[in-house]
Amino acid sequence: MEVKIESSWKERLQGEFGKPYFASLIEFVKNEYATQTVFPPGGRIFYAFEATPFDKVSAVILGQDPYFRAGQAHGLSFSVNDGVSVPPSLQNIYKEIRDDLGKTTPKSGNLTRWAEQGVLLLNATLTVREGAAKSHVGKGWEVFTDAVIKVLSEQKENVVFLLWGSEAKKKGAVVDASKHLVLTASHPSPNAANYGGWFGNKHFSKANAYLREHGKPEIDW
Repeated sequence: MEVKIESSWKERLQGEFGKPYFASLIEFVKNEYATQTVFPPGGRIFYAFEATPFDKVSAVILGQDPYFRAGQAHGLSFSVNDGVSVPPSLQNIYKEIRDDLGKTTPKSGNLTRWAEQGVLLLNATLTVREGAAKSHVGKGWEVFTDAVIKVLSEQKENVVFLLWGSEAKKKGAVVDASKHLVLTASHPSPNAANYGGWFGNKHFSKANAYLREHGKPEIDW
């Protein structure tokens, strides 16, 4: 199957595109886009890979599924376009960065600047129907994104995996923790963060300390 995805990723994920689950997934997704309002826009489904080619990946932030309201999702987990109100989960991420690193909170929720520094902003499920969270869960995306995490774990070294929330933590099962740093916390959404386990995790300073220790550039969070 011909899939339009950034070349360095295509080379490493080619084996997935010929599997039966992926054919079923693409058929489902095409039908959804043809008959429903689905996010992100079709040309942005694989944008995380375009924004952060394989060789540039130094950290991974794993979300669940895209934002399901109009104008929000643009292909990067937790990120929204410039001019869009910063969603509550990202507000809590920014609060933790401020408390951890003392940085001023940005006005924009666009995280493309992180992606360009090597942070793969990946959702476990890459598409969602408008107004219906988790509507594309269980259709095959999770199998594909497991393969993404696995190829990163096997073919790279000293990557920081930031896994927030129960679904993201499950992805950690395919990460070799002996050669990567795995950081886990509760999800930054208000429902989870306000009950403990998010604030004070210091993931951003820990990630930078690990990258620095292994001779890699720190992330300007």
